[in-house]
Amino acid sequence: MSQLSEEELARLVPAESALFPSPIPVQSVSSDEFMPAPQTPRQCEFEARVKSIGAELARHQGMSRRAFFKTASGMAAAFVAMNDTFGPVYMVSRAEAQTPEMANARALALKGQFIMDMHTHFLRDDTRLVGFVRSREAVGKAVWNPALADKEQTLEDLKFANYFKEIYLDSDTKVALISGSGSEEPRDWFLTNEMKAEARAGVNNKAGTRRMFSHAIFMPGTPGWMDKFEKDLETLKPDSFKGYTIGDNTNKHLARHPWHLDDEKLMYPFYEKLVKASRSRPSLANVCVHKGLFPPSTTRQFPDLLKYADVRDVAKAAKDWPELNFIIYHSGFRYTGGAFMDGWEQFEKTGRIDWVTDLAEIPAKHGVRNVYGDLGQIFAQSTVAEPRLCAAMMGQLVTGLGADHIVWGTDAVWTGAPQWQIEALRRLEIPEEMQKKYGFKPLGAADGPVKNAIFGGNSARLYNFTPAQRAALDGDFVAMAKARYDQLGDGRTNLAYGYVNRGA
Repeated sequence: MSQLSEEELARLVPAESALFPSPIPVQSVSSDEFMPAPQTPRQCEFEARVKSIGAELARHQGMSRRAFFKTASGMAAAFVAMNDTFGPVYMVSRAEAQTPEMANARALALKGQFIMDMHTHFLRDDTRLVGFVRSREAVGKAVWNPALADKEQTLEDLKFANYFKEIYLDSDTKVALISGSGSEEPRDWFLTNEMKAEARAGVNNKAGTRRMFSHAIFMPGTPGWMDKFEKDLETLKPDSFKGYTIGDNTNKHLARHPWHLDDEKLMYPFYEKLVKASRSRPSLANVCVHKGLFPPSTTRQFPDLLKYADVRDVAKAAKDWPELNFIIYHSGFRYTGGAFMDGWEQFEKTGRIDWVTDLAEIPAKHGVRNVYGDLGQIFAQSTVAEPRLCAAMMGQLVTGLGADHIVWGTDAVWTGAPQWQIEALRRLEIPEEMQKKYGFKPLGAADGPVKNAIFGGNSARLYNFTPAQRAALDGDFVAMAKARYDQLGDGRTNLAYGYVNRGA
């Protein structure tokens, strides 16, 4: 099952076999939630640059290019190539790319940085979301990759085992929240709420610490939704609840129950129950809501859902329910699916970006302090496609919401191990001319107060993750496994999972 058409699927190839394994993806990658953009001329230029600099530096260090790109120097080299292509947006030097000792020292110094990734995914074992499989089968039938011909394809890279490896071993992530997406069709939930709770229990029991959190998905308006919420609240004890205001995001053509956050009749009884529950379990005050990822192409296909995808309903709900925290996933970023240049052009002409600017303006316009922005695809997509747009959005969010109201999430493993996104935020700086023109403040050092707050401090506060729980991570099973993996393992694969658009 995939929400993409046969014509769209015919233009796709699997990212893990089609993309050059650069430390930073050389092209936009998507799950089956939206059509990925073709590689742009700038991304093509970046790919050529990163291949060239990788080959040169790998030769000097006496290793293969693939092996070089698994090193700290290789990661630095990729950001050098990004700056050469898009302009000086990332804090990196050629000396770091050329000198393993310098790169390794930096990586080691940042290794212990506290990172809570509160927006991650994997798929259930019995998933029928076979868009990924179908694209791999198409590659085999076309004999682009003879190894795939006449071979049954699977989704193992998007399931738990690879998820655990890429989140906890291939990145500096310390704590993760397993999220999901519901559907009007029960078989098409990424994971059931029970599966998310089981994954959380399995990881935390093995680790002996609190390494994993989990959402429960709620679907307002669907038959029996409030009864399901109350049952999940009692039996699964989720760390927070998450909903999609367009209803069914996986199968938008089945989205018969979209809703608004400020629907007093439908939603306010739900909020009342959350407020009551949060008195004994404070993290239940966090209402996580998917917004955005609704580019013009999706708007044309599903115009009736547009008014549910934007952030028009956030302010009133936040003002009416100050006891709750409204965490807006993807920060309402609209321009996925090849439309990121629309976002950049809009910003250059007007200083605004749908619907990130609207979200960032809510605190000042409405006098609320309980609205938060999750990064998710706002960061993953714009960093790859147009880093200046990424810098502009970060500037707006920090200015409007405050650095203490932005939370880290990567939407991994759709885009592979999240280490490249971690490095991107560590190195990202708002260009000086943008700071002067728009009044943005610098993001600062990789481990400075702004980035430390975004990476982990804010989520630790929201989810009541105590200093004692954080300290316990240092010696748990996951920490020992990662230490052994770093010593003996083969390193990051630098693969991404999902779809890429092969273009014309």
